[in-house]
Amino acid sequence: MGGDFAPQATVAGALLALAELDPAHSIQLVGRTAVVEAQLRALLDGELSSHAAQRDRIAIVEAPDVIEMSDKPSTAMRGKPNSSMAVGLRMQSEGMSDAFVSAGSTGAQMAASMVLLKLHPGLKRPAIVTLFPSARHAVAVLDSGANVDCSSDELVQFARLGAAYAECVLGRPNPAIGLLSVGEEPEKGDAVTKEANQLLQASGLNFIGNVEGRDLPTGGTDRQHVDVVVCDGFVGNVLLKFYEAIAPFMIETLRAAGVDAAHLAMALQHLDYSEYGGAPLLGVRGVSIIAHGKSSPRAIKGAIKVALQAVTSGMNDVIGERLGSPKEHAA
Repeated sequence: MGGDFAPQATVAGALLALAELDPAHSIQLVGRTAVVEAQLRALLDGELSSHAAQRDRIAIVEAPDVIEMSDKPSTAMRGKPNSSMAVGLRMQSEGMSDAFVSAGSTGAQMAASMVLLKLHPGLKRPAIVTLFPSARHAVAVLDSGANVDCSSDELVQFARLGAAYAECVLGRPNPAIGLLSVGEEPEKGDAVTKEANQLLQASGLNFIGNVEGRDLPTGGTDRQHVDVVVCDGFVGNVLLKFYEAIAPFMIETLRAAGVDAAHLAMALQHLDYSEYGGAPLLGVRGVSIIAHGKSSPRAIKGAIKVALQAVTSGMNDVIGERLGSPKEHAA
């Protein structure tokens, strides 16, 4: 029920995903039953009639409450215990599902995920990881909005989370980790960044040092590529919102100059957030995928695929091992 275009985009995205997934997989649509059923019926009678065969792989789960974007995350769980978000995450915690995807309130999803799924032992905070397109390959950036202020120890934990994600979901062994700062030199940055640099050098991770904002579009420094970039959630979210605006700005600017907008849009398609679908909330003992509030059906389909990859790769088991024994893993 969450997202600017819910439930149409959510239901359509589920149908699109099922058409591409192995028949063994199914999807639970959690929300107001009558609303969801009506939307499903309309899509199968109309634009997605060719997906009628997927109906048997969909279950509708009743959840009468809806968390609005204006609801405070701290009160959403207590005030609306039967929201689609709470019910969906509770089902996963009780073993009735394997992953949860939502385009609703990010703050509410974080709070509910921490309460219902719990954090891995030894972890102080979860982090949102977002894929940023680059000239080389997508770069995993975290935290991209969960934690405004972070300690140096937390940034190191984020690096371990990001490394596990890059290995399990992106298929990159021994991923290169960069720390976002205002200069490549270890002594550049604020006190937390400088201390985090020292800790990361001794972490056993493949830490390549500080990276700058200009290294994200190129996918690395002049010396080597980067797979994971670590920063606090304030910087990460500002960077994310700036990145999201690049493609539309370029298309509109060149359109005004008389450039063929259709061909340009195709050329810049890799900058579209819907290419990657959703951002996993790393650190919770489960799979909680945060989709963009403006998610289209295509973006929801992508988020579901991200969730499936996180489950089948055993990402959470790897994260638990890394956080539980970082010294042994480093050795």
